[in-house]
Amino acid sequence: MTDPDVRAEIMTATYEALCEHGYTDLTAQAIADRTGKSKSLLFYHYDSTDELMVDFVDFLLERLDDRVEETRELSAVERLATFVDWFLYGPNDDEQASFHTAMLELRAQAPYNDRFREQLCRSDDRIRSALEEILRDGIESGAFREHDPVTTAAFLIAAFDGARVRQLTTSHDEYLVAVRSATEEWIFEELLADDLEFPTRRIEPTDAADEPNR
Repeated sequence: MTDPDVRAEIMTATYEALCEHGYTDLTAQAIADRTGKSKSLLFYHYDSTDELMVDFVDFLLERLDDRVEETRELSAVERLATFVDWFLYGPNDDEQASFHTAMLELRAQAPYNDRFREQLCRSDDRIRSALEEILRDGIESGAFREHDPVTTAAFLIAAFDGARVRQLTTSHDEYLVAVRSATEEWIFEELLADDLEFPTRRIEPTDAADEPNR
């Protein structure tokens, strides 16, 4: 079992190296350089780069769980708004961009790597369950109208994840603005109880002249 402090240092280094180099050009040396440790010491804790990356997905899931826990005291509407912000954040949020870039790099490898695919399935299940819980709590509290949380969560995640992937691969920030605006106007207007409004958090694109790809 890797010491928790050592693991955290290695995971942070992996995160930074993956975001900078991408998975294809990621090397154990690039990770080791960010820890101040030798590559051989890195492999003392992990038998292979693949094993390290599988643990890295666990590390990302732990970060997601921490974010979910941080919102549990909020109302269902605020928790939903926080969930939306997790995907449809502004272009200057470097931390969020780094997280989603790292996940995108790993998703690109999943069709060819069974262990990555299994871990990413766990990640998707965790994200979907978190949103379903928010929607169910909203129904129980009277903040949301009656609906099917399972299908609603599946639809929203597909829309948000698709918007984020498209932005990361094309840099069209206006696409995120359009997806968020449509979701608030068409979905949340119908979802929320009559006396509630969804918090509006405008995304400011880096170039307002950019138009979504068609």
